[in-house]
Order: sequence, then C-alpha cells, then structure tokens
Amino acid sequence: MTVLNALIPVFGLILLGWFMGARRILPSDGGATLSIITFKLMMPVLLFSGLARADLSRAMSPLLLLLYFLPAITVFVVINLLMHRRLGRPSSMGLAASYSNNVLVGIPLITVMLGPDSLVYLFAVLVFHSLVLFTLQSFYNAFFGSGELNWRSLLGSLANPLIIGLMCGALVNLSGLEIPAPLWRLVEMLAAAALPLALLMLGMSLSGYRIHLSGSLVLLTLSKLLLMPALVLALGLLAGLDPLAHTVLVLMAACPTGVNVMAFAMGQADTRIISSVIFLSTVVAGLTLPLWLVLMAP
Repeated sequence: MTVLNALIPVFGLILLGWFMGARRILPSDGGATLSIITFKLMMPVLLFSGLARADLSRAMSPLLLLLYFLPAITVFVVINLLMHRRLGRPSSMGLAASYSNNVLVGIPLITVMLGPDSLVYLFAVLVFHSLVLFTLQSFYNAFFGSGELNWRSLLGSLANPLIIGLMCGALVNLSGLEIPAPLWRLVEMLAAAALPLALLMLGMSLSGYRIHLSGSLVLLTLSKLLLMPALVLALGLLAGLDPLAHTVLVLMAACPTGVNVMAFAMGQADTRIISSVIFLSTVVAGLTLPLWLVLMAP
C-alpha cells in the first residue's frame, strides 16, 4: 500500500497531463507558456530550495557519487558501443539508457517513500548528473563523429535553468548565506507548485510522442529500467553503503529516461527511437519501480 501511495500521485498526474495533451484541452500557445513558467521558474526554484538547506555533509562523499556514476557510465559506454557497431555511426542511445528523469519522477517518488530528508542524496547526485553524462556524450560525438567538440552546444545544455537552480542552491548552502524569511516564504510557495505542474507538463509532452517498436527500443528501455538499477544495487551491497542512501541511488537509477536526452538526438532516426524510449520507459516504470521499491524495503 505504501508503494501505491507513492506511485499513484506521480503517475496519476502524468496520466492526467497526457489526457489533457491528447484531448488538446489547453491551446498550444497556452501549453507552451505554462511549460516555460514551470521549467524556467518553478522547477529551478524547487531545486534551489531543496539544495540551499540540505545537509550536504551527509551526502557529499566520493563513494556515493562513484556508486551511482560508475554504473551509469558503464551502461553509457556499453550501449553506445553496441549501437555504434549496429548503426556504423555515433548516436545518443547510451545517454538514453543511462540518463534518469531524477527531477520529475525521482524527487516526488523519494519524498513520498523515504521522506524529505532523504533527498539530500538525490541532490548530491543531481549536482553532477547532467555535467558528467552530457559532457561524456559531447566528447563521444566529437571524437567519433564530427571530429570537433561543440563547446557552445555543451555549455548551452549545461547552462539550463534547472542546473542554474541547483548551483545557486549549492552556493547558498556552502556560503551559509541567510535568506530573509519573507523571501524564503516566496521561494516555498513557488516550489510547492513546481512538481504538480511539471508532472502535468511531462504527461502533456508524452502525448506528442509515438512508439516506434524496434529491437533498439526494447534494449534501451530494459537497460534503463533494469540493468542500471541492478548495477547500482550490486555495487552498493559490495561497498556496504548506508541503507537509506543505497535505496535512494537504486530508485534514481530505476527512474525512466529524462526528456533532456532529446537535445542530443542525431537526426530523425535517433529522434524517433529516443522519443519512443522516453515514452515507453515512463509507462513501464509504473510497473518496474514498485518492484525496486519492494526489493529495497527493509
């Protein structure tokens, strides 16, 4: 029952957003405006507020980061090697199999299941999440594709409002800066509205995707939802990681593919596969996440 209590609000809002998008309840310009407000204002404020007052001393350990990013990089490399051999060119398939939607799905899931205090481990990973995986993808494209690194594109992908919100929160946290109470109440009000709106917008965006069945789609989806969390689970057990931190890392690894991967799609063929992976992994995660939650239960 606890698992259902955690999952129903998250996937219920995604489903509601999908229905609104499929039925075109909101006009296209209204949906675009709401998306801008959500992802350029409210979500950055949510990440800022979470990181600004988190107890980073509990989570900022090299071991914690290693136990998440070693499996992520392993999946990234293995899938890219397999797909490069199949396609004969670079692609962003490895990124689709290793980049989790830890903001829209991970934050509400972990908050409900494990409590707000457990988010400190998620925020510790999020600080480096896009930096590590987007940089790897950019170097892969440069060395095996175009032959040159597009710094402007990389910096543009890293300088998005979500990452800026995280970095500002980290700076406030580490500097010890005190935010006046009235301003902090404003931050809390914006943050409270962020996740419901973001989940609705995720569902609305998924309504525009179509599944194109293929072997690559199945491989990437299974790698994201099963292989990556299994690797995190195994490494955490070997390292004797704190049970709460271990559970957070496994759930993060088991989240579906993040929408930001679409920015790295190379051509129409990649776009078709990656959009299908985002859609299918989000839907199937409604079935696989309960399994991981039960498996990690004390």
